[in-house]
Amino acid sequence: MTATDSSPTDTVTPELVVLLDEGGRAVGTADKAGVHHAATPLHLAFSCYLFDDAGNVLVTQRALHKRTFPGVWTNSCCGHPAPGEPLEDAVRRRVEQELGTTVTELRLVLPRFRYRAEQDGTVENEMCPVFVARVPGTAPGTISADPDEVGEARWEPWAPFRAAVLDGSRQVSVWCREQVDQLPADPVSAAAADVRDLPPAARLTADAP
Repeated sequence: MTATDSSPTDTVTPELVVLLDEGGRAVGTADKAGVHHAATPLHLAFSCYLFDDAGNVLVTQRALHKRTFPGVWTNSCCGHPAPGEPLEDAVRRRVEQELGTTVTELRLVLPRFRYRAEQDGTVENEMCPVFVARVPGTAPGTISADPDEVGEARWEPWAPFRAAVLDGSRQVSVWCREQVDQLPADPVSAAAADVRDLPPAARLTADAP
């Protein structure tokens, strides 16, 4: 586009993330494009583990050109709720954007999960509630991954994947390793966690009764 082609309406709306204090309360917003750096502020995120009807978990490799943790194998889907967006809505939105599928039986399992991780000088610093959900059908024909986000995706039996992560023989992201350690042995049948245990900023946007 040349200078003469531009107009006041030719702007891109930034994708905002919710900034948090140490108590998990919202203290502002920041542009996602610039929030991750060597001193990344604490912010709200989520992780999700998707299971098919056969009990396989979807494991994904982050695209090689991503700014944060490129090429790292991790859980099915991660993301950030927009300001005022219910967490469950954010999970469903991101799964559809990244993996081209819808989910059922979406449940909160780790409401208090928090982590900090660093790679090549870039830091992740998140309060990151963890969800599990089902994808209708049986692998492999159940997803269509966006190559801008996902380098590769594999359906794997949960029990051996969990065992390999826990004994260190399977290399995954820092947050995935910590989450698998905290998840129940059978997350698909685990009871849903209480939304009142979420950080306050997430409680405000959770589908609580």
